[in-house]
Amino acid sequence: MASDEIVWQVINQQFCSYKLKTTKSRTFCRNPHNVTGLCNRQSCPLANSQYATIRSSPDTGALYLYLKIVERAHLPSRQWERIKLSANYSQALEQIDKHLLYWPKFLVHKCKQRLTRLTQVAIRTRKIAKEELRLGEKLVPKLAPKVRRREEGRERKAEAAAKVERAIERELVERLRSGAYGDRPLNVEEGIWKKVLRG
Repeated sequence: MASDEIVWQVINQQFCSYKLKTTKSRTFCRNPHNVTGLCNRQSCPLANSQYATIRSSPDTGALYLYLKIVERAHLPSRQWERIKLSANYSQALEQIDKHLLYWPKFLVHKCKQRLTRLTQVAIRTRKIAKEELRLGEKLVPKLAPKVRRREEGRERKAEAAAKVERAIERELVERLRSGAYGDRPLNVEEGIWKKVLRG
């Protein structure tokens, strides 16, 4: 439609509150209805009067197919039709095929991709919750190799520093016991002095 093209020109060349530009010349879209997460003409839910996406319910975790239909453009509150998808993955794919029969292939493909990804995320979340319930503790997410190596290096350095500190402390205690600093040194902590007197 002509109005879609006008909307896209405004969004692309002027301003869009959902647009997020990065340093690597990639432009992302924060609109929750965006099917790809990228800001381009095909993926923009604002610049397409006929649009479809998959979203999950934050409360129940159920997946819904959202359809934006041209005939409802005059009713912004009812512009998106929400269809609950089956929990069974193959049945949900069939539902998408049925409801998006004459829609652009790009949207059908991206909706199926999004369904696949959201299903994988839901399976992983259930698996982690089940494991946490079994163990009775929260699982720490896996660290990236780079971060893990950095943390291991820091731990090694901290252990080495702790060994040096313990060696210095032992040497000072030995000197205090031998009387190198006199009967009662001025700047010795109370705990260390008690340790010397006990030893």
